[in-house]
Amino acid sequence: MKNPLLEKTFNVPFDQIKVEHIKLAINILLKEAKKQLEDLVNSNLTERTFENTVLAYESITEKLQFANNIIEHLKSVDNSPELVEAHNEVDPKITEFSSNLSRHEGLYSLLKKYSQTEEAKNLKGAKKRFLKQILDDFVRSGAELDEGGKKRLSEIDIKLSKLASQFQQNLLDSTNAYSLVIEEENRLSGLPKREKEAAKERAKKKNVKGYLFNLQAPSVFPVLQYADERELRKEIYLAYNTRASKGEKDNREIIVEMLRLRDEKAKLLGYDNFADLILEDRMAKNGKTAKTFLREIKNKTTVHFEKENERLKQFYRELEGNDAPEMEPWDAGYYSEKQRKALFDFDSEELRPYFSFGKVLEGMFGLVNDLYGITVRPTDELQVWKGEGVQTYKVVDEDGTWLGSFYLDYFPREEKRDGAWMNFLYLGGPRKEGFQPHLGLNCGNLTPPTENKPALLSLSDVRTMFHEFGHLLHQILSTAEIRSQSGPQVAWDFVELPSQIMENWVGENEFLNRFAEHYETGEKIPSELLDKRKSAENYQAASFLMRQLAFSLMDLSLHVDYDLKKEGDVVEYCRKFVQDFSSFSLPEEYSMITSFHHLFGDSTGYAAAYYSYLWAEALEADAFSKFKKEGIFSRKVGTEFRQKILSKGDGKDPAKLYRDFMGRDPNPDALMIRKSLL
Repeated sequence: MKNPLLEKTFNVPFDQIKVEHIKLAINILLKEAKKQLEDLVNSNLTERTFENTVLAYESITEKLQFANNIIEHLKSVDNSPELVEAHNEVDPKITEFSSNLSRHEGLYSLLKKYSQTEEAKNLKGAKKRFLKQILDDFVRSGAELDEGGKKRLSEIDIKLSKLASQFQQNLLDSTNAYSLVIEEENRLSGLPKREKEAAKERAKKKNVKGYLFNLQAPSVFPVLQYADERELRKEIYLAYNTRASKGEKDNREIIVEMLRLRDEKAKLLGYDNFADLILEDRMAKNGKTAKTFLREIKNKTTVHFEKENERLKQFYRELEGNDAPEMEPWDAGYYSEKQRKALFDFDSEELRPYFSFGKVLEGMFGLVNDLYGITVRPTDELQVWKGEGVQTYKVVDEDGTWLGSFYLDYFPREEKRDGAWMNFLYLGGPRKEGFQPHLGLNCGNLTPPTENKPALLSLSDVRTMFHEFGHLLHQILSTAEIRSQSGPQVAWDFVELPSQIMENWVGENEFLNRFAEHYETGEKIPSELLDKRKSAENYQAASFLMRQLAFSLMDLSLHVDYDLKKEGDVVEYCRKFVQDFSSFSLPEEYSMITSFHHLFGDSTGYAAAYYSYLWAEALEADAFSKFKKEGIFSRKVGTEFRQKILSKGDGKDPAKLYRDFMGRDPNPDALMIRKSLL
């Protein structure tokens, strides 16, 4: 039987991949990788070179990583029981091999021996950096531990991988298990017509009468923002914020065990805590620096946060009277939207008709053409996976070079995980045989089309698209010569810079005027509506910032301070932690931590690194000031950003890349200035 997962091919044959291919392919690829490893270690070459040693080491996992990326992707977009079972069988085997590879005594000895050669000592630039990174990774992976320590680390890695997979499955099952059907339209008072139509469409697909609400983002957030009925908002809020916290799908024991194993791993490797282990090779370097960064922002934000909350509560009393019950968390989004409308006469829903999915794509692709000289056009040259609405595109440079291709899969399905993400499938770049194109993807869960209307996106949806496309550009525009340094394979507190900077253009009226038009009339957004949006841009900026600080500091606290024996139930610990950053009393059942897949949906993921979003936002707020100064469509600045940051991947220290682009270190106040909080 021909197995499409055995060969690394640019045009991934998604239409040929079957579940039964997975186990067979991974077993064969593991066997090949092990032989390649032993051949390298036992080779008796008279002269060791970067190519026959370092690049030979890198190539050991190339085909295995390619196949595994495809399997992981399929599990994200088509989580059938059969596929999950196959994934769960091969994932521990891959983890075990990867763990043992990173602490293989013979391989480590070989690489150290090469590092002492004259050629190695004279390496420059990306090659010098890569060799150092490899040797440092070996040490952090336990290569210098005794056999007992190595064995225990391997056991920990395998267990963490299994737990992360179970966490994701529990979250998906818990999300899909909930649905709320409402037959009386009067209960939907306040919801925009568009949202009611979407709810009716969901009900129709499930063959039920009325309006159906689920726990996918396009269903949840409009209810919390617009629904007049308080009990409906409460119902959805509690269902969403208690996912995977009850019964067989309860994730709390998984979280505690993952925290325990991560801590044990850090201690075994000689670190005080998991944060110090994870952050050593990132810009922050350790947990203390990350905490200091966050606390400085918190100190500058708190006074503004308190004023915002006081004004919102006062507004609530003016509307509902002094005898009204205290505001609850499920009231915050609803009354914030009303207050924003009262203050700025701005309702973000007014923008939705101007943001049809196709027009947003057109604007986004036009922008990157202006900035970077690249052309994005549809292609039918790629096979697609199972899923309605998957699109394929090709990216070509000004000189005709085919830079890469990508997939878009942006609308929710039950079998698809929540959130939005970018991933790579094929890493290209300059090679001996010429430039090889990249292959990547963007996935998400944006507001879908209905039977009668195209997908009309919220402003938040548009920002999400630009964010994920920024990650994709980081890969597509990469010219790194070393595969492992390509694109977004950089320090995690730098990786969000290329994505978050893209969101800035969504906030610029000059840019919106170029593409946004009413899906029915073709009219541009009225200038008065654009002005209102701009005026309301920093509405409740401190509150949004405080939310990010709560999750970022909670993450670090879990990976530095949390002790089950002292602190007790992890859900209660996290609820109390977040409560200190909230102006409303959180309900006892609040358990967002059990659905926090950034921290626990991967063996490492954003664990001890959720601060990276704010860290990178501070960098990009400063970096975008250069675009603002020269013009937001400046090809000159765009070319500099492409050449000095996007193309470099991890070939240079990120702090140096930033200085190359800006000509100086970051302005620490840039983020607060942009949010009008300084």
